This record gives sequence, C-alpha cells and structure tokens, in this order.
Amino acid sequence: MAFTAKQMSLIVATFGVLSFIFGVVAENKKPASGTPITGKDVVICKYPSDPTVVLGYLSAAFLITSTVAGYLSLFYPYKGKSIPQSALYRSPSFTVFFNIALGTAGLAAAFLLWPTITEQLHLLRNVHHNLETTCPTAKTGLLGGGAFLSLDASLFWLVSLMLADNAREDYFDEVESGGKGEHGHVQATDYEADGALKHSA
Repeated sequence: MAFTAKQMSLIVATFGVLSFIFGVVAENKKPASGTPITGKDVVICKYPSDPTVVLGYLSAAFLITSTVAGYLSLFYPYKGKSIPQSALYRSPSFTVFFNIALGTAGLAAAFLLWPTITEQLHLLRNVHHNLETTCPTAKTGLLGGGAFLSLDASLFWLVSLMLADNAREDYFDEVESGGKGEHGHVQATDYEADGALKHSA
C-alpha cells in the first residue's frame, strides 16, 4: 500500500496525541505515596490499585510508534520517487528540525520510562527492612513532562516532514531542469554539425 505525505502526517500526529493523553492520565492517576504496614522487623508498603504503570508503558509505546513513523515519513518514496538522503540534508532548516525532533523524542522517552519503571519497582519490591520508610512512589511531574515532550516531538516530526517535502520538490525541479538543459545542448550540437556538413557540401 502506497502512502501519501498527508497520510503519514496523520499517523505521526495521531500516535503523538495518544502518547500525550496516556501520559497525562498516568500522571494524574499516580498515587502520592503508599500506606506503610509495620510487621516484624519489616515494613510492607500497600499501594492503591492504579493504572499508572500500564498507561506509562502505553504512552511510551505510542511515542516510539510516532517517532518511527515520523522518521520513515521523511525518506519514504512518495509516488514511487525516492531521493538521496544527502539531498535532504542540504537544507539547513530540515537538518535543524530533524535533530530537534530526534532529541525531543529521546528526552520524552526518558521522561516516560524512568518514572514508569520506578513505579513498577516500587510495586514489586514493597517489603522494606527500613522501618522508617514512607512508601514513596515515582517522582511527581516526570510523566506529565514526558507527555508534553512526546506531543512536541510529533509536532517537530511534522515540521520536518513539511521541510522534507519542500526539499523533494526542489530536488526534482533541479533534476528536470538539468535533464532539459542536457537535451537542449545535444540538439544544438546536432544542428551545428548538420550546418557544417551542408556548408562543406
């Protein structure tokens, strides 16, 4: 199935928005702390049932999907026409936004996965020998920040796609104008050669 630039942009934006929504909901559902239950030389932390870990991983998964789709959309051969990557990187604007999109996506993944994994470890390792433990949860604010960074990353991918589309048009214009120029040069040379033969005859 052949994709168009518009379809690819919708895919990138949709997964980016989904990542943002799941990340924000995960942040809002995360409990502030657990309830310590003191036992014999141990403290057992009881945490309320919440979907933070599942939502965090879903947000990260949609971020990765949006990033992969955004990256592939830049180099996809639309209408069966592909261009060398060097032609895209000749555009300074494209290079800048491409690197910003990559960096933002990486930072978003770190902000989403770090608290999600931390929260999962708190739930799994809920028995503590430190009797003064307060049953902490993952750091507040990271999931929300990761959600907004995920949305920003998808927007940067869309800007990069727009700039890549402009670079593609410029490249094919240069190729077509170059081909016509060579064709015209050949015709002029042939005309001069025919004229010289007629003159000598």
